[in-house]
Amino acid sequence: MTAADVDAVSAVRVRGWQHAYRGLMPQAYLDAMSVEEDAERRREWCGRKAPEVSDLVAERAGEVIGWASVGPARDPDVAPGNGELLALYVAPELIGTGVGRALLAAGTADARAQGFSTLYLWVVRGNTLARRFYARAGFVPDGAEEAEEVGGRSVPELRYRRRLTPESAPLVPAPGSARPEPAPPESARLVPGEPPRPGS
Repeated sequence: MTAADVDAVSAVRVRGWQHAYRGLMPQAYLDAMSVEEDAERRREWCGRKAPEVSDLVAERAGEVIGWASVGPARDPDVAPGNGELLALYVAPELIGTGVGRALLAAGTADARAQGFSTLYLWVVRGNTLARRFYARAGFVPDGAEEAEEVGGRSVPELRYRRRLTPESAPLVPAPGSARPEPAPPESARLVPGEPPRPGS
């Protein structure tokens, strides 16, 4: 991802929230999300993010159609040396085409290259499609659960993790075995519409 991609990434992200979280978060909140405001916050965050955070984009014919972000795990109960999938979004109309799987594979490879031994992520409990997507990629719930307030509603989230070892199950299913791909959500620990916590 480059600075020139920020507007397109924000568009994918906002549309991803509006698609994935319909019925799980207040509709008024989702409707009020602004690509322009998100892009402004994202530019500010990009200027101060930790160097260990990688932002990856998927493109088709020069157009950004997906985005993923990986960095060090932020939760205080997670030991140093572990990573976190901070975000993963695909343009809603391209869900099920393999873009999300490709981004997840690239993000996981990046995390492994950085030496992270385990990759964590947060997912909204009610987003069953995303939970299946991550489960098929080898992630499992680790028992941690929290709730964030979004638009006046409490939204419960679960933490998943996956060991990053050569023996781990492959991220990309064998040909013919893939199921329809959900809209993977951004890390649920992020405040909706806001960049990651300082230092991450």
